[in-house]
Amino acid sequence: MPTSLIIVDDFLSPRDALQLREVGLKLTYPEQKGAFPGRNSLERIEIDGLEHGVSNLVGERVRPISPLQSHAKFRMTLAADIGRAKVHIDQAYWSGILYLSRPEDCVGGTEFFRHRPTHTDRAPLDDNEMRAMGFASMEQMHREIIERDSTDESKWELTMQAPMRFNRLVLLRPWLWHTAGPAFGDRLENGRLVYLMFFAAA
Repeated sequence: MPTSLIIVDDFLSPRDALQLREVGLKLTYPEQKGAFPGRNSLERIEIDGLEHGVSNLVGERVRPISPLQSHAKFRMTLAADIGRAKVHIDQAYWSGILYLSRPEDCVGGTEFFRHRPTHTDRAPLDDNEMRAMGFASMEQMHREIIERDSTDESKWELTMQAPMRFNRLVLLRPWLWHTAGPAFGDRLENGRLVYLMFFAAA
């Protein structure tokens, strides 16, 4: 019985969550022209006991992905930020998003979709599923779904949303078709601030 999505409210103690937010607001967010709107912190901030805590939540041992990429970095996205892509998958075993925006600023949340042409809510996990979807390779699947359809709203049906709430952790299987949802705010203090996690099986 595989688990696809876990939502944990009040993941950190109230004091620790506020301190983590304050740390995030003081970091460096260099300009970047990536696939997705917003920018990641230059610095990486480790949360004590995170690997152990997430392992307990998902019911199996996990470890940070290697290379770390965006793991343990903050992501700040403002309403005016624009990216080249929208719906996507992550290269990991579990992905985590800890919401750190103030309660009065929170809008939307993490969104999940069904891909209309293939009638799927996730990427194929093996060659049999890939062929059943009509693709000869994972590269072809990625090219024809993620690269071609990512921003084409006619190709996607919104199936659910994990609403944004301060100190809420969303753990999701990264092969689900998903996106960050709407951005908001015009400065660090009132923007969309999250802490990112990406795990591999231990």
